[in-house]
Amino acid sequence: MATIEILGVQHAYELTNPTTTPHALVFIHGWLLSREYWQPLIERLASDYQCLTYDLRGFGQSQSSLEAEVGQQNFLSPAVGTTSAKPLTVMPLLESPQDKNLGQSSNCYTPAAYAQDLAILLQKLNITNAWLIGHSLGGSIALWAADQLPECIKGVICINAGGGVYLKEAFEQFRSSGQQLLKFRPYWLCQLPLIDLLFTRANVAQALARSWGRQRVIDFVMAHPEAAVGTLLNSTTEEEINRLPQLVSQLRQPVYFLAGAKDKIMEPKYVRHLASFHPLFQACGDNVVEIPDCGHLAMLEQPDVVSSLIRSILDQHN
Repeated sequence: MATIEILGVQHAYELTNPTTTPHALVFIHGWLLSREYWQPLIERLASDYQCLTYDLRGFGQSQSSLEAEVGQQNFLSPAVGTTSAKPLTVMPLLESPQDKNLGQSSNCYTPAAYAQDLAILLQKLNITNAWLIGHSLGGSIALWAADQLPECIKGVICINAGGGVYLKEAFEQFRSSGQQLLKFRPYWLCQLPLIDLLFTRANVAQALARSWGRQRVIDFVMAHPEAAVGTLLNSTTEEEINRLPQLVSQLRQPVYFLAGAKDKIMEPKYVRHLASFHPLFQACGDNVVEIPDCGHLAMLEQPDVVSSLIRSILDQHN
């Protein structure tokens, strides 16, 4: 893992070796996740494409050094509930200089602000030719970045991402439930027996490997409080939701959408709705692929299918 400073916050990232392919693939994770979830795809794609993964500001290891240290030393242990699991050292969330930067303004947690972070990251790494692959919230960030960097970004692939329909009551309930969920995230949650098994089944069509359940617990607990709440609230405002279709309609780059047929978080009908605003949609959804037996984490549930679809899309635009 390497780090790079972006607007006062150290961002964790990983960049694979260059290949003969001219463009890099840049992967953007979703809410309460981290760059780790892209590894199955990286293993399948890095031989032909240079791949960049990074943690969004306030998530994974792109936050205070204290939280990153606790995560590495105490959480990355054998499966919770086994005799070999390490005991957890309970530590308070202390404010560090980076914490202050993270909390300066709620405006730094909008998809557009995260797209600005990405623009700086690409500039510092001298990546001038890229396809963006974004999951869920990461899909919205990818669309904003494509709008901000039309020369650098050659195309976008959104995974389990869509929307553009603001349903007032539904979104108010979602925001309220999300805020309540975020209030209870003590470090010792990771050591509750079998808690990782619960996370292997959340929002997926079929249970994930237990190691991914454990990773999801880690990322849920470790997300910086202001970043977790800020992204939730700023990405679900009426203005933001209504802006997405306009954003997609004005993009000149190719934009594709991969939907999980059994995704309950971002149902295929909402994926198709947002995709319909792009010229590639035509009349029958030419830029949408629905993946059978797949929930909200397509890159983990169906990595072979997703990597194959990514290759097919890229081949069309070589």
